[in-house]
Amino acid sequence: MAVIEIIPILVPVKFDLKTVNFYLIKQNKSLTLIDGGYNDEQCWNALISTLENNNLQLRDLTEIILTHHHVDHVGLVDRIVSKHPIPVYASPLSIPRLKRDKAFFEMRVEFFSNLYRSNDCGEKGEKQIAYLHKAIRNNQKKAMQADVIGITEPTLLNFEVIQVPGHAPDQLAFLDKTGNQLIAGDLLIEHISSNALVEPDEHGNKLPSLIQHNDSLSKCMSLNVDRVYSGHGKIINNPNPLIKKRLERTEEKAERLLNQIKSGITTANGLAEVNYKKIYEQQFSLVMSEIIGHLDYLEHKQKIQKDLLHGIWQYSVTSACKI
Repeated sequence: MAVIEIIPILVPVKFDLKTVNFYLIKQNKSLTLIDGGYNDEQCWNALISTLENNNLQLRDLTEIILTHHHVDHVGLVDRIVSKHPIPVYASPLSIPRLKRDKAFFEMRVEFFSNLYRSNDCGEKGEKQIAYLHKAIRNNQKKAMQADVIGITEPTLLNFEVIQVPGHAPDQLAFLDKTGNQLIAGDLLIEHISSNALVEPDEHGNKLPSLIQHNDSLSKCMSLNVDRVYSGHGKIINNPNPLIKKRLERTEEKAERLLNQIKSGITTANGLAEVNYKKIYEQQFSLVMSEIIGHLDYLEHKQKIQKDLLHGIWQYSVTSACKI
């Protein structure tokens, strides 16, 4: 098995993420870039200077691999490939998102329209849907120009490819068994909890994002790796205690929501307003993902049930949970 050398590129940002991270991978005769930061000069200069500091050049890159499709992970791809044509690999689920496939994004808007309406989001939901419609028109020019090859095999370049959905449906992690280390995208971040974002699958059905995220964290914990290379913040040594903390936090939040449902707050939007107040106004879509994800989790645990009344999901505790 080839020895894999991981060279981190950690680019400071001013907001809560602290850094945007991507990684150069040296092994045998290949030099791989995993993820590509933002499409800005700060990330570009960090890439070039890191290459130079390691006696490397852009032309030494042999491929790019993406953990998931989010803008802070793919920004430099087209700029690199336009100067130095190399293969780009990602999950097959990334491709319609990266290519800004119009039919996919129209389906996604319809999904969120139904989601917000049925969760009693009212004017806030309508405003977010208007924003999403506008984004389809405005962001078409942001479609990735590089060809993207879907990763379908269980291994790639001496990494074991592991599906870790939750934060994003297409998120992948790459396990270096020899070094007992994992490049994990945004699965685990040292200083903040990674958001499990509610999204539709390719057929427009709601994915159980938080349940998937917890399953992915548990999968990561079972690997017993020594180190996780995160998409943001510090590289995480001995990650299992942090994973345990994140899983416990899900239970705590779910228990708080359960008690609020018992007290008579019966809609996702009602729970969002009570729990997040000003943040609800500022980060509506993130807050609704948080609340709906935890409601899915409680329903999965058979602690709550929901009934559609006048087009709105009403949540109540199950009889077993009342005992």
